[in-house]
Amino acid sequence: MAISISRDAFDAQADDRENFILSERQSEWDKYVLGSVLFIALLIGGGTASGLYTDTLIEIAAIVAAASVFSRASMHTIPRAALWLLFFTVALFVFQVIPMPSSVLDRVRPPVLLGGSSLVGPTRFVSVGVGRTIECMIFVIAAAAFFLACLRLRSEQLVALLPFFFTGVICNGLAGAIQYSLSDNIAIEGLFPFTINAGLFANRNHFSALLFISIPFVVYYGLFRGNLVSGSLGLVALLLLLLAAGSRAGVLIGLAITAISIFFLSSRSKVSGLGIFALFAALSLYTIGAWATIEAKEVDPAFGRGEFARTTIEGIKENWITGIGFGNFQKAYQIYERPEMIFSAFVNHAHNEYLEIAFEGGILAVALMAIYMIFLIFIFYRIRFDAFQKAAFLSVSFLLIHSLVDYPLRTAALLMTFAYMNAIVFHRGFTERRSQRPDLIEVDHNGEKLFVPIGASQSRPHPRAHKQIG
Repeated sequence: MAISISRDAFDAQADDRENFILSERQSEWDKYVLGSVLFIALLIGGGTASGLYTDTLIEIAAIVAAASVFSRASMHTIPRAALWLLFFTVALFVFQVIPMPSSVLDRVRPPVLLGGSSLVGPTRFVSVGVGRTIECMIFVIAAAAFFLACLRLRSEQLVALLPFFFTGVICNGLAGAIQYSLSDNIAIEGLFPFTINAGLFANRNHFSALLFISIPFVVYYGLFRGNLVSGSLGLVALLLLLLAAGSRAGVLIGLAITAISIFFLSSRSKVSGLGIFALFAALSLYTIGAWATIEAKEVDPAFGRGEFARTTIEGIKENWITGIGFGNFQKAYQIYERPEMIFSAFVNHAHNEYLEIAFEGGILAVALMAIYMIFLIFIFYRIRFDAFQKAAFLSVSFLLIHSLVDYPLRTAALLMTFAYMNAIVFHRGFTERRSQRPDLIEVDHNGEKLFVPIGASQSRPHPRAHKQIG
C-alpha cells in the first residue's frame, strides 16, 4: 500500500512534532520544579507555630514554581468548580482585612472583641488580628497556587510527582527511625526554627498522619505498578514507624487504611466501591475516636478535646456571622475559657479543624467547607475506575477525618501534600486518557511500516507517525 503526503501536510506534521517535543520538555521541567517544592515542604515544613521562616521559604518556592508553570501554555483546563471555590476562599480572607463601618460590626460582634479589631476613625476590621490573618492568607494562597499548577500538568506527569512524595516520606521515616533507636523520647533543637519531636515534625500526631496517608499510595505502587516486594516492605516499614511513634490509634488507622486500600483500589463497580468507602469511613471514625480517647486519658480527662470543643462552640455562637479572623483562634479562645480551665499550658488550637475554621471564618467559611465536601462526593463517581485517583481520594479523606481531632493541615508539609492529592483527584486528564484510545492504522510506505492516527479521538499526533518522507 502506498500513500502520498502533500508538502503542506508534511509541514503541518513537522510543526506538530516540534510543538509536541517542546511540550514534553516543558512538562519534564514543570515536573521537577513542582516535585522539588513538594519534597522541600516534606523536609522543612513540619512546624506548627506561626511566623516560621521555613514556612515562608516553602510559600515563596510554591508561588514561584506555580508562576513558572503558568507562564507556559497547557493542554489541560482547570475545573471551574475548583477555581470558583479558591476564588471565594481568598475573597473571604480579603473580606476579613478590609476596613468596615464600626456600626456594622457593633451589631454582630460581642463588645469584648471589638477592641481587637479597631482602626482609626469609625471603621473596624473583621479580623481581630490582621497580621495573623494576612499570614494565613499567604499560606493558603501558596498551597492554592501549587494545587492549580499541578492541575496544569499532564496526568502522567502528575503521577511522576509520586517519587518526590515518597522520597520526602522516606526522609521523615529515616529521621524517625534514628530518633526512636536512640531514645524513647528525643527532641532535636537548633536544626529548624521549631523543635523536632517525631521524624521531621514538631508534632508526633502529624508525623503519624504523614505515614498513614502514604499507605494508599504504597498499596497502589505495590499492586498496580508491579512492585509487590518493595511495596510490601514499604508497608511494613510504615506500620512499624507508626508503632514506634507511640500512637496506638495511629497503628489502628494504619491497619484499617491498609485493608481498605487493598479492597477499595481493587474494586471496579460503583456499588462495591461505595460500600467499601462507607466501611472505611466508619472504621476511620472509630479509630480516630479511640485516638482522642486514649490521649484524653493520658493527659487529663477534664482538660482535653471535649473541653476544647465546648469552649470553641461557645465562641462560634457569638461570632457565627463574621468569625474572628483566620489565625486568631489562640487570641479569642481565651475569652471563652472557664476560669477553672485556665492553667499554665494554654490552648493553641481547637484540635478540630472544622470547629476552628468556623470560629475564625464564620458562616461563610462553613459554607465553603460544605461546598468542598459536596465536590468530593460528586468527584468520587468520576474517579471510581482509576486506582491512582482512588488512592489520592483515600488519603484526602483520611486527612479530613483526622482533622476532626487534630490540625494536620496547619503544617506546610501536610498542606502541600493535601494540595497535591487534591490535584490528583480533580485532574481531568485521567478520565480523558481512559476515554480517548489511540486509533492507529498501520500503512506501508516504500517497505517501511508507519502508524498513522485516524479518527477524531486522537488528541495529539502520535510521534511514530511523523517520519520524514522524501
